[in-house]
Amino acid sequence: MSERPYSIDQMISAKSIAARIEALCHDIHDEFNDTNKLIVVGLLRGSFVFIADLVRELDLPVEVDFIEVSSYGDGMESSREVRILKDLRGKIEGRDVLVVEDIVDTGHTLHHVSQLLLTRQPKRLKTIALLDKPSRREADFRADWIGFEIPDAFVVGYGIDFAQRNRNLPYIGKVRFTDQ
Repeated sequence: MSERPYSIDQMISAKSIAARIEALCHDIHDEFNDTNKLIVVGLLRGSFVFIADLVRELDLPVEVDFIEVSSYGDGMESSREVRILKDLRGKIEGRDVLVVEDIVDTGHTLHHVSQLLLTRQPKRLKTIALLDKPSRREADFRADWIGFEIPDAFVVGYGIDFAQRNRNLPYIGKVRFTDQ
């Protein structure tokens, strides 16, 4: 089976992403300014670049942990079945937690992970997503903070992949399939 050819059109520049992260971190700081440590939980794999930039910009004591979930595999559509592939290493009971997602599409993944983490009784649990596609929402869930609202397009870059490719792009780009 041959790979379908595609090109990538830039949607959100690296400079715009950096400016938005700076603004988001001011809001996060205002929410958690009284914390003794903020546990930043990244949803792997797509959020790792966003997390790195967030924690470097946050003027708070932070600890980083990860949870790996799968709802896409190598496809372009969510399977709507959220599977936990790697759980947190640390405990979050009584702690301040910020869950970081790359993109909210149907909302099933972030909703499922948030509900799971709430059963572990954190002091506060807030969510942030770099990208939001509200037109695709199926689960009744919205992140507390959103970087950018985007239309229903398949995107890559800044940690987000298509079949494990294009994560290394410094911007968010729209995938456009070309004729063979």
